[in-house]
Amino acid sequence: MNMAGPLSGIVVVDLTRVLAGPFCTLLLADLGARVIKVEQPGKGDDSRAYGPFINGKSGYFVAQNRGKESIALDLKSAEDVAILHRLLRKADVLVENFRPGTMDRLGLGWRALREHYPRLIYAATSGFGQTGPYAQRPAYDIIAQAMGGIMSLTGHDGGPPTRVGSSIGHLGAGLFTALGIVAALHDRTRTGKSMLIDVAMLDSQIGLLENAIIRYCASGQSPKPVGARHSSIAPFEPYRARNGHIVIACGNDDLFRRLAACLQRPDLAIDPRFSDNARRSDHVLALKETIEEILRPHDVEHWLSVLSDAGIPCAPINDVAHVCADPQVAARNMIVPLEDESLAGIRIAGLPIKMSAYPDRDRRSAAPDLDADRARILADFPDR
Repeated sequence: MNMAGPLSGIVVVDLTRVLAGPFCTLLLADLGARVIKVEQPGKGDDSRAYGPFINGKSGYFVAQNRGKESIALDLKSAEDVAILHRLLRKADVLVENFRPGTMDRLGLGWRALREHYPRLIYAATSGFGQTGPYAQRPAYDIIAQAMGGIMSLTGHDGGPPTRVGSSIGHLGAGLFTALGIVAALHDRTRTGKSMLIDVAMLDSQIGLLENAIIRYCASGQSPKPVGARHSSIAPFEPYRARNGHIVIACGNDDLFRRLAACLQRPDLAIDPRFSDNARRSDHVLALKETIEEILRPHDVEHWLSVLSDAGIPCAPINDVAHVCADPQVAARNMIVPLEDESLAGIRIAGLPIKMSAYPDRDRRSAAPDLDADRARILADFPDR
């Protein structure tokens, strides 16, 4: 089940559910770690009940838990907790995303476990972290997006609050947790010591705000949503051509001069409104109107060819179907088949991290059925 990777030989006990934690451990599994998913007996991860359903299996669960093993344990049962300890004796990492205090009440918190397992990396992902006045509050992705500022920057000025289309609150926390775990494993090779990793969804969302905080500090004004354009670079947004939109992005003045030449309007590069990025940003609406007037006579495909040939960053606006059919995506093994006979034809996302020392697999292992790996896990982690 496990594939070779830089984390081969690392054993992860995964007590997480839904998205932030499972996404973290998915990354670890894709990098070669053995991930043993501990689930609630009879029910499993909550996401097993989330659609879409394919031949009775949750596509949501499959996407985040492929390549892992499953064992069902009741953490309130002394017998099952004893089995968990069998796993922990040989584990390198424990990952959990319960509300702070839950693991302590079960006698399985960081302070208790580090006494028994001094090399165990303990990673806790939660809505608001282990400290602070909000630590005990529940959270979902939309809570993190709302409180972390990203919803105030998304959509169009004057429009309704808009959530980012993917669960960036969960996914950002999962990424930061995985990064923290890899850093802690490296630190352990130098010091021989373990550590607690505490990652909050709210913190992670703030860490992904790009330049919004410094813009506020510089101006004293909270940034507003700007639709699909960039707040401080122009041109940098979708522009309407004859049959749809094309994204054009010029991050410096040289690119804009080349764009103006491609559009057969070299005068734009010396127009006082557009001669440098600061002026273009100040006159972004006039710039958009001018560019769209030039683009209007031809289709998106025409402009993609013209601009690409000139080295101007540009792109179509793909829906998911077009993403899945894109030859560049295919060449990078980013949409790959799942090794599950009951889900024939189903493809999932590959691993974005490519490493010269390890082959990039063109398919991914199946997600486990609930408790499907109990016998093998118990054999591999004997009672003393």
